[in-house]
Amino acid sequence: MAIHQIAVMGGDGIGPEVIDQAVRVIQAATAKHDPEAELLFNHLPWSSAYYLKHGRILPEDGWDVLNQHDAILFGAIGDPAVPDRVTIHELLLPMRRKFDQYVNLRPAYLFEGVPCPLVGKAPGSIDMMVYRENTEGEYAPVGGNLYPGTEHEIAVQTGIFTRRGCERILRAAFEGAMKRPRKHLTSITKSNAQVWGLGLWDAAFHSVRKEYPDVKSQSLLVDAAAMDFVRKPESFDVVVASNLFGDILTDLSAAVAGSIGLASSANINPTREFPSMFEPVHGSAPDIAGKGIANPMAAILSAALMLDFLGLTASATAVRNGVAKVLRSGSLKTPDLGGQGTTTEMGDAVVAAVG
Repeated sequence: MAIHQIAVMGGDGIGPEVIDQAVRVIQAATAKHDPEAELLFNHLPWSSAYYLKHGRILPEDGWDVLNQHDAILFGAIGDPAVPDRVTIHELLLPMRRKFDQYVNLRPAYLFEGVPCPLVGKAPGSIDMMVYRENTEGEYAPVGGNLYPGTEHEIAVQTGIFTRRGCERILRAAFEGAMKRPRKHLTSITKSNAQVWGLGLWDAAFHSVRKEYPDVKSQSLLVDAAAMDFVRKPESFDVVVASNLFGDILTDLSAAVAGSIGLASSANINPTREFPSMFEPVHGSAPDIAGKGIANPMAAILSAALMLDFLGLTASATAVRNGVAKVLRSGSLKTPDLGGQGTTTEMGDAVVAAVG
């Protein structure tokens, strides 16, 4: 029997609520579709509440503990009582760098039964996979302040682009495009304004694309891409972008596909030297935490990406089909989709559908 060690971090806000449903769903899916596999869940209480109690977001051996797992299923981080410099810059971003999770994979798909804010878009017409560089670029922690708190205060924030970093995310995206029917890739840039960092990105793109002659590829300025994500999202297949551009564009792709409550993501270390992490895109949403109305589908779909990563493809397919079945029926919707369903009711429905 294959045993997979999974660290579960519900985190803050609605995170624990949606992750509980994701765990239920994948337990049901693997029990039926991959019975030879065993998922061992290690629930870890590291969150803003942990920080407020202990003065740190992780215990001293926290990174070592996480590194003992095959994957991390993560809910959300962020609380109004704790500064972002703690939650984001002492947990989320360091995790991506420490475990070299340089591929941030974010699908966007328009499911049948989900209302689309764009007119005339048929189910399945929006079907894109965004590869976001996850460890450097604009989110690299390089910079500082001079003369803080005075009228002469200076802030410097430096984007870091390396040939290695650009080439490896581009290569991952091209490999992903090779596996999709359309075999089309769009690289996002703004090198007409950011000539050095994104100039290097463009140079890496033109170098790597030569290795994949079967993939039709193009380069597109980020402002034009943002416009086309709304005007004609069906024109995109695989998209690859820097840390900042990928972050912004995938919130937009989630919106045009119906709801950020359906937006899943994977933070992947392709070498498997370190664990990969899987999380919904939506964040902690403290305004609705504890109300039982959060949409768990993004967490469930993120867990399906984890099953894919672990090689449990039958279970992953069953989970996605289950989500699609529930959404297609239209009988149960959470408020973000225009209904009154609860988090647990949605989880129950998907559990029933994966069988």
